[in-house]
Amino acid sequence: MKKDLGILQAVYPMPVLMIATYDEEGNVDVMNAAWGNICARDKIALFISEPHKTTKNIRKIKAFTVSISDKAHMDGADYFGIDSANDVEDKFERTGYTAIKSDKVNAPIIDEFPLVMECELAEIVETDNLHAVVGTIVNVAADEEVIDENGKVDPRKLNAISFDNFQSGYYEIGDKVGQAWDAGMKFKK
Repeated sequence: MKKDLGILQAVYPMPVLMIATYDEEGNVDVMNAAWGNICARDKIALFISEPHKTTKNIRKIKAFTVSISDKAHMDGADYFGIDSANDVEDKFERTGYTAIKSDKVNAPIIDEFPLVMECELAEIVETDNLHAVVGTIVNVAADEEVIDENGKVDPRKLNAISFDNFQSGYYEIGDKVGQAWDAGMKFKK
């Protein structure tokens, strides 16, 4: 029997996304966001609100990068969700991480994170119930260490972490348990 838990953000796992931008002076800003996902073949939607420095930067610069955080950089990723660049001017510098200017979009790539999507602003969707920054993915780059012999990203090598809204924890994403578009074929008639 299920027990009523009330209203919860009960989606698990949630990604640990690092959204990086430049401000008008060229300073690097990175925020941790769990509310985001792919919304089309070449689009990503980030559900981040207007007051974030990152949102303000995206509105002005019209570009950003989205990195997948990994276990090795969990502490830095967590810090990017603790302090706001609205309040802490040297937020990025405090981590000691390295920013490299993308040659595809006007946004920084955080070198420590193993996978990055380089994005141009497609649109910002604002309704009474939604504020979404939608980006067009113009390139994806990954560290060679996370690419398999077929040239594809190997999730086991990526060591991505997920966020859990239930207990505010980070969890390493584990082993493959099945093959998509195959595991359920037994039910196809």
